Amino acid sequence: MQDPNQASQDAAKQDAAKQEAAAAQAANAQQTIDTDLAAVAAAADTAPENGVDSMPSLEEALRQAELKAAEHHDAWLRAKAETENVRRRAQEDIVKAGKFAAEKFASAMLPVKDSLEAALATENQTLEKLREGVELTLRQLVSAFEGANLAEENPLGQKFDPNKHQAISMIEADAEANTVVNVLQKGYLLNERVIRPAMVMVSKGKSQ
Repeated sequence: MQDPNQASQDAAKQDAAKQEAAAAQAANAQQTIDTDLAAVAAAADTAPENGVDSMPSLEEALRQAELKAAEHHDAWLRAKAETENVRRRAQEDIVKAGKFAAEKFASAMLPVKDSLEAALATENQTLEKLREGVELTLRQLVSAFEGANLAEENPLGQKFDPNKHQAISMIEADAEANTVVNVLQKGYLLNERVIRPAMVMVSKGKSQ
């Protein structure tokens, strides 16, 4: 399962890139329009005051410039519309990412709930059958965690890591200093991000 925040950030980055490209296209179209109009104005300024022969070419240049201006204006309008469409789609993707990010995990949890309900609905269960049902449910739960990239943090015998572990106390033990010697509660990481630190007891080191 993708992290909702990361999904939103990725969608926002894609939105920004597409908007930047569309804006550049619109700016290029507008610049071309300005260039064409400037060329027509320059031609008009340099035309002879009484040059009859120059008038047809000037009129033709003006007509061509108007056609190009209209063409580039249409391109600018299309680029602007595409920018708005990209922004709208990106916003919809962000909303969907936040709303349905847990869909895969939720689907994987349904069999777990079914197993628990089936266990409670069965009367006169033996201890052995009850244990088998609990083990099956636990396997289903572990499978759901793995599918969601939810990893268990059980640091027994490892070096204490303040980024992943929460030390409840330090005790004297036959181990190197800052070694986890007892795990009171396992921790969990979602896509390498700690969502619950492991509660541990840490060694003070070997006493002299």
